[in-house]
Amino acid sequence: MQHTNLGRSGLTVSRLVLGTMNFGPHTTESDSFSIMDSAIDSGINFFDTANVYGGDRKGHTEEIVGNWFTESGRRDEVVLATKVYGQTAEHPNGKGVSAKQIRFAVEESLRRLQTDHIDLYQMHHIDRSTPWEELWQAMDVLVAQGKILYVGSSNFAGWHLAQANEAASRRHSYGLISEQSKYSLITRDIELEVLPAAQAYGIGVISWSPLEGGLLGGVLAKAESGRRSKPRVRERIESLRPQLEQWEQLCADLGHGPGDVALAWQHTRPGITGPIVGPRTMDQLDGARRALDINLDESTLARIDEIFPGPGGPAPEAYAW
Repeated sequence: MQHTNLGRSGLTVSRLVLGTMNFGPHTTESDSFSIMDSAIDSGINFFDTANVYGGDRKGHTEEIVGNWFTESGRRDEVVLATKVYGQTAEHPNGKGVSAKQIRFAVEESLRRLQTDHIDLYQMHHIDRSTPWEELWQAMDVLVAQGKILYVGSSNFAGWHLAQANEAASRRHSYGLISEQSKYSLITRDIELEVLPAAQAYGIGVISWSPLEGGLLGGVLAKAESGRRSKPRVRERIESLRPQLEQWEQLCADLGHGPGDVALAWQHTRPGITGPIVGPRTMDQLDGARRALDINLDESTLARIDEIFPGPGGPAPEAYAW
């Protein structure tokens, strides 16, 4: 397993991130335990969850992870990341990142996770109604109490990253060390502003949906069942069919599965700490691990860019002189 520092911090994390969103809604607790056992045994030490994961039973995913900590006794081996923002209560202060909600949400996550601290506490989305000063005051209190160690973000624009870390700097706070962004060969928008801002501020980027909802995982060769049978998904497949045909042929020529190559490509991207893999089964976890053994040469990377062109580099060079 490959490991690296998360952003500018001294925190060492695996270059594959175990996403847990399927635990509960699609994967039983027993199977989830087996996946976490196998992940940690293979060196995947970075586990990502959120306080709203669990399908109709929000928080259930955190409960499953917490039950595994208690049963396995391996909490100290894991870099645990969870999130705050989503609606967790029906009253007006039941969502967002106000000081009140942060204080409530962290206690609930700690209870469900059966731990005394969260290694990386992430804002699941930008909260346009909460001042940065209030946010950092609340986070600094949690750090001082030992309930969280680091702060991260998710779904932030590049200028949000700059605002957040400049506000933290004014308070002499450490600021954000990570950002979770949607990033795949099909969705490369973050190359314009988010990745350059993150690199400038020493923020490690964790990519979610690296297989674009399964479209990069060999979708054309798979049966039209499950999620792929939905009309909206079928329409998107058809709109991307020329690119997907070229993509799957390239991967076949390389002798690797399309999903494995898509994950391997992530590790070639400057500023990317690692992609989140959210396995429903052990086979899917095994496939993700194979990506670390794939080396993509310059000619292959150039061909990938021909199939899935990015925005042309960072802004403003991508669109101006």
